[in-house]
Amino acid sequence: MIALAATLASIAHAEPVEQRHVEHLGDGYTVVTVDLQTAELRMFGGAGGISMGEAKAAAERNGATARALMNGGMYGHDDGPIGLFVLNGQVRHTLNTNEGDGNFHLMPNGVFYVDTLGKAHVDVTSVVATLDLATVRDATQSGPMLLIDGAVHPEFRAESTNKLPRNGVGVSPDGNTVYLAISDGSVRFHDFATMFRDELHCEDALFLDGVVSLLWDGGETDFGGSSVRFGVVITASIPAPSGLREDDAYRGRHERRGR
Repeated sequence: MIALAATLASIAHAEPVEQRHVEHLGDGYTVVTVDLQTAELRMFGGAGGISMGEAKAAAERNGATARALMNGGMYGHDDGPIGLFVLNGQVRHTLNTNEGDGNFHLMPNGVFYVDTLGKAHVDVTSVVATLDLATVRDATQSGPMLLIDGAVHPEFRAESTNKLPRNGVGVSPDGNTVYLAISDGSVRFHDFATMFRDELHCEDALFLDGVVSLLWDGGETDFGGSSVRFGVVITASIPAPSGLREDDAYRGRHERRGR
């Protein structure tokens, strides 16, 4: 009974957006946990890209308070996303099913999305290709998948010498929690995947990007001096107490002044 009370108290005091440090196989990671039942998770970007500062301003334009920002997938020479990007129900870039080189095309790749009921998902691209996108609120495509139904991507090797900085996203089995993670240093794909499985208890997780990755955790607002533009930035915010959420920023309109 005491244990149950302690558990309930812990749940009751959980923050909508929480940051912690995780150790796994000798490597460190910063993990931001987003409770979708109390926090607001959005994706901003599109053609021409978006900076962290612009994404923070967009997330807060409706009175919310941004608590975390992370780049949300790979982008092309024009700084726009190279895969599926859905912004508040509007498809801004179509699903990319092409074959090619690089991490994005290390199949299976996948899509991180939040549906219109507010549930989060990470699914392989072939599954997303069968979805009615009218049920998708926000989405970003990247690759490779890290975990597929609890299994590590078949191309990953525990003994690999390919180590780089990495960031990614995983979801809880019930779709109510999102985990945004970035490595402190260079790590293997295999170890990054097992971190999501063994430490965060995810069954599905997606790699987002590598060397250029950036996580802002609500601290300094200069974003490390970064002016890099990303195809997509994922934002996690505390909603405005007033509940006024239907302005242009919330509907996902990203306007680039002077362009």
